[in-house]
Amino acid sequence: MISIIYILRYILTISIVFIFLFKNICATEIDRNQTKPNILLIVADDLGWSDLGSFGGEITTPNLDTLAYSGIRLTNFHTAPTCSPTRSMLLTGTDSHLAGLGNMEEELGPNQIGEKGYEGYLNNDVVTFATLLKDSGYRTMMAGKWHLGASLEKGPESRGFQDVFVIANGISNHFKQERIVGFETNVITKAPYREHGKSIDLKEPFYSSELYTDKLISYIKNHQLREDINQPFFAYAAYSAPHWPLQAPDKFIEKYKGKYDSGYGEIRRLRLEKLNKLGLINIPKAPISELWPQWNELDLKTQNKEAKRMEVYAGMVEALDYHIGRMITYLKDANLFDNTIIIFMSDNGAEGNDPSVILENASWIPANFDNSIKNMGRSNSHISYGPKWAEVSSTPFKGFKGFPSEGGLLSPAIISYKEFKGDSVIRQFASVMDIAPTILDIANVEHPQNKYSGRNIHPIKGQSILPMLINDNKPELSNNRITGWELFNRRAVRAGSWKITWIEKPYGKGRWVLYDLENDPLEEYDLATTNPAKLKEMIALWDEYEKENGVIIDQDLNLGYSGKNFHFKH
Repeated sequence: MISIIYILRYILTISIVFIFLFKNICATEIDRNQTKPNILLIVADDLGWSDLGSFGGEITTPNLDTLAYSGIRLTNFHTAPTCSPTRSMLLTGTDSHLAGLGNMEEELGPNQIGEKGYEGYLNNDVVTFATLLKDSGYRTMMAGKWHLGASLEKGPESRGFQDVFVIANGISNHFKQERIVGFETNVITKAPYREHGKSIDLKEPFYSSELYTDKLISYIKNHQLREDINQPFFAYAAYSAPHWPLQAPDKFIEKYKGKYDSGYGEIRRLRLEKLNKLGLINIPKAPISELWPQWNELDLKTQNKEAKRMEVYAGMVEALDYHIGRMITYLKDANLFDNTIIIFMSDNGAEGNDPSVILENASWIPANFDNSIKNMGRSNSHISYGPKWAEVSSTPFKGFKGFPSEGGLLSPAIISYKEFKGDSVIRQFASVMDIAPTILDIANVEHPQNKYSGRNIHPIKGQSILPMLINDNKPELSNNRITGWELFNRRAVRAGSWKITWIEKPYGKGRWVLYDLENDPLEEYDLATTNPAKLKEMIALWDEYEKENGVIIDQDLNLGYSGKNFHFKH
């Protein structure tokens, strides 16, 4: 009798231990027995790292802030320096030079045209995760900006998306179906929109953030009416806000009247103060570039114009947040929210470049738009907010869109899901290339690595961060991770906390510069001469990156966009 009781106790003990171990193993992954989670990927266009309230900004963004505080903020999330290279890396998990966007299609140099990796569109050497999700049973849908090939054969319809509403060339007037660049001084051309693979004419006026939200909600609604109600969906909300031309409904702009009259330095200081209070950084002071005038160097008329530009930008960001809030409300009302993973990011750093240098814009914009202070932000205005406000949006980091400095690469990123611990922060380095493998990991879908549908493809270079999202202890990614960037001949490599950059004068030194980001996150102190051994080591890593990814440096590239900035001369 005693032996039987002993055996039963032994079996019970072993069972409890087994259950405990099994529970902990399952806690490291999403439950594969339940319906696969829906995935909503939201991408803003040119949003700066510190614009959201939950990332230090003064702009009202309650919906994204709620996601941030109830979810996970990634404060060290890096993109490419501009939009289409980032979007190619986002959808494929590999380097833009391999995916066809080694350079922006609009900026290809003579020695890059026709070369592999410089097609100017998403090439067939990669497979999108949308394709793989569709193959595995997901319903895939998108609304908004593509910018990875304008034709139907190169568009999202051919790269894994089933329900598609797209602005094929990237962006239009936010209220009208008009292109935002001028090919002839007195001619405004029509922007190419498509739905379900067919060109369409839109009813005007509309507002882009509202339009894309409406379309995506309608696709999800239609999906819910299909026979297989348990089929998960992947939805890509590819917004074009807050990309120039800065435009927003008056009611959003008016809320910020007078908000920015104190100027660049004071708003940057307030953001820095809030960022420190939020615990996202520990930086007492953030320098401001001297390449452009400081606030007190501007006359009153210019100050008023500059303040209004930022008022419009803030209204545009708040409008974006409002419509994202509508999407979230719909998911909740449809009982979809709890089983939907939401990922939010921007496609690059804040936009401080000058659109007047593109094509005929220098004469086209003043000939066709009313950019008086009173009219700024409306459908017949065409403004950007310039390099100094972009520095504010990048607080506290250096630079903005188009540059491989941290201000051009860092994006606010948020991931929210019921199974992830809320109100937490991941400070480890992460890349936009990590999104594809993370989403595939979430969906329990394998990447084919080297071959897909009979063709050779590039494997994923990013790594899934799902284990880090689920684990409360947030284990670090490899400290030795090596990542490279190149665009517009500007170059960078990061290995752990070490980073080198090559940026032309006057924006950089026209040579390799070495930074230790652990002790110098603002890239202020060049260590190239004091640590030549580390510089040599890092340059060797660049050489390896350049060769591995087929980078073509066009030394004679006559760079217009991002190379010249006449913002304060207009």
